[in-house]
Formats: sequence, C-alpha cells, structure tokens
Amino acid sequence: MYKIKTLNKIAKCGTDLFNKNFSVEETETPDGILVRSASLHDYDFDANKNLLAIARAGAGVNNIPLPTCSEKGIVVFNTPGANANAVKEL
Repeated sequence: MYKIKTLNKIAKCGTDLFNKNFSVEETETPDGILVRSASLHDYDFDANKNLLAIARAGAGVNNIPLPTCSEKGIVVFNTPGANANAVKEL
C-alpha cells in the first residue's frame, strides 16, 4: 500500500477517489505527497528514501524544488486545469 501525505488541506471528496492501494496518512516517510501552496524547498528529501511522486493540486510548481526532485528520481506533476474548471463551474 502506498502512503500519501497531504501538506495542505485537501478535500476529502478528492482523497476518497484513491483505491485500496493508497492510504492518506500523516507520516514522515510517505510514498507520495499532495500539496497546494506549502513550500517543499526546505523539505528533507534525504530523510525520505520512499518518496516517489509529488502532486501539486493547482497550476505551477514554483513551491517544489524541481532540480532536487529530478536528481532523486521523484516525479512531479500538477493539475493546471482544475482551478479553471472550478471557476468556470462557479
């Protein structure tokens, strides 16, 4: 089972979409991180060898140190259309 840590408040209706292979929990060694605006520039990547991916809930990745993640083989992706769709629906 993959452990997912959220660094910002993420809506439960979104995290409920994970299947049984994923568990959202507060852990110091997650396999994945969900982040909105929290900065990961001071995150201790050396202390967590399990980290496989970082998902940015929003556009841009300026709060994630891409060179460090690239060097360590950590996949980083974002959801640029999600905010626009929410605004459009509102």
